[in-house]
Amino acid sequence: MEAISQAGAAVGILAKDGVVFAAEKRVTSKLLDVRKATEKLYKVDDHIALAAAGITADAIILLNYARQAAQQYFYLYQEPMPLEQLLQVVCDLKHGYTQSGGLRPFGVSFLVGGWDDVHGFQLYQSDPSGNYSGWKARAIGANHASAQSTLKSDYWKASELTKPESERKKDDEKAPEIDETTGEKPELKDALMLAIKVLSKTMDTTSPTKDKIEISTITKTEQGKVVYHVYTKDEVAEVLQKAEVMLAEARKKQELESAGETTGDI
Repeated sequence: MEAISQAGAAVGILAKDGVVFAAEKRVTSKLLDVRKATEKLYKVDDHIALAAAGITADAIILLNYARQAAQQYFYLYQEPMPLEQLLQVVCDLKHGYTQSGGLRPFGVSFLVGGWDDVHGFQLYQSDPSGNYSGWKARAIGANHASAQSTLKSDYWKASELTKPESERKKDDEKAPEIDETTGEKPELKDALMLAIKVLSKTMDTTSPTKDKIEISTITKTEQGKVVYHVYTKDEVAEVLQKAEVMLAEARKKQELESAGETTGDI
């Protein structure tokens, strides 16, 4: 658990039309040739992907195990493996490693997202004990507590947060507080902006760059095909450029609120 809490942050957000993963990429050296490889985001099957935080070597072992289980299921039944069923298989292995004194638990936590015919788009989080739970938005890794707090407060109003200041509702026109019983999941584009906002709070810098963030999505085409897409550096830069406007407005608002509080104290 300590290895996970010290790892770069990863965020998963469940949207109406897909699942968004975003993670901090900790480049240790400028000489490192990362090419197109991702550090924390991986494809398991055509309809399932995951984000990892913790010991990378442990993550790769479990990733390969999950990929093999998914292919065996497809070979046997000629249909994609349901997401939760695959997660149960992996978590059974993780739990087995906690039950013997001669074995070390896997030091990695996963955010697993995907799509199946029964439940549609889903997002789960699992920890080294083998426990897993379903989430609408979840953060793991460094500073995950503050990231989760931001997700909790902003998830249901993500579409409002990404609008320009001029288009947002005035204080006297605000709708009643939105919660999980009355609110709707954000759209994918709004979930992307929310993910960047959360990562900017967990990272050491308030202005993340395309070299320090990786993003992937799981969506479904009009033809019904599930697509896993890893954003290129140029695509990440484009998302960051759009998010910078939102983050700048948020910082300006926070500064004004702080100035108002200071004046009141005097």
